[in-house]
Amino acid sequence: MKDTTKYVGLDVSKEKISVAIADSGREPARYFGVIAHRPEAVRRLLKKLGTPDQLELCYEAGPIGFELYRWITAMGYSCTVIAPSHTPSRPGDQVKTDHRDSERLAQLFRAGQLTAVHIPSREDEALRDLIRLRADEKEDLHRCRQRIIHFLLRRMIQQPAEMKRRWSKKYREWLEKLTFDYESEQLTFQEYLYAHQECEERLKRVKAAMVEQALKGARAEIIQAVQALRGIALTTAITIVAEIGSFRCFRSPAQLMAYLGMVPREYSSGQTVKRGSLTKTGNRNVRRVFIEAAWSYRHRPAVKRELAKRLENQNPEFQSISWKAQNRLHNKYLRLLRRGKHSNLAIAAVARELVGFVWAVACEAERRQTA
Repeated sequence: MKDTTKYVGLDVSKEKISVAIADSGREPARYFGVIAHRPEAVRRLLKKLGTPDQLELCYEAGPIGFELYRWITAMGYSCTVIAPSHTPSRPGDQVKTDHRDSERLAQLFRAGQLTAVHIPSREDEALRDLIRLRADEKEDLHRCRQRIIHFLLRRMIQQPAEMKRRWSKKYREWLEKLTFDYESEQLTFQEYLYAHQECEERLKRVKAAMVEQALKGARAEIIQAVQALRGIALTTAITIVAEIGSFRCFRSPAQLMAYLGMVPREYSSGQTVKRGSLTKTGNRNVRRVFIEAAWSYRHRPAVKRELAKRLENQNPEFQSISWKAQNRLHNKYLRLLRRGKHSNLAIAAVARELVGFVWAVACEAERRQTA
């Protein structure tokens, strides 16, 4: 029986979708046209092109998110979302249009040369947005504080010598007592203080929502489980779980390490083997929090204070993995330093191995959740 599968490449923008089709075989892809980026337009296109068993559709991940994927799959058709950073490009190709991009996508999809991305559930995507909201609020708070500091600096107003830290209770009380000669100056400063207070209140509300998700959300068990590891408290745990989604879709910790860009680049040929810096592909937010967490393992193994509280009600298996991680990763850090490695390189290696421990704990937590 002749294979009649059509491979459809969609170049997607906010308002329109460029469509190209590559039939089975080796013929070049053909450009179909442009449709509106609306569910009804997509439905008409799919009915015109063929039945669900005849079509394979794809588009590149981007700012438009995954709603198009959900529209297409809800209509019964197969759709794949492609990682743009892994899409092959031809050297010397200096012309880029929606027309050409859709044709190129269709041809590469037919050839099996594209890499799919994981599609988060709506719950995971909502949790991911909450984590990114916290990062935005932290950035806004930093900017508000910088505006206040620069406003005072332009007038050579310095904090009293006895105040060692900015933004302490005493420092805030001192700010509120400041007065200025001109009404416009006083108004500007008061508005800066009010904006700063608003940012802090928003950040408190976001943190409260994160605590709620960690206790009662759909991924609460996994968030609690990964907090058994040293260096991974609430914010780090939610970031890891929200951004990665399902851990069991990775067959091994090495696959997760590669996905996060925490494996070294390699340039090897013949008898020559060269490994360089980290590839840094994948999700940079998760990579950043793993690096931050890895710094905890430069200290000698111990279970104290916050870690002891997090381990109180944990499964004995997770407690055992946590202690094993502390010993193994601390010894690895010291061993690399003794070999003359820079501390940053040692921490990168520790962070890569920490990914393996998180994968083991999260996979077991997911298995228990679905059992």
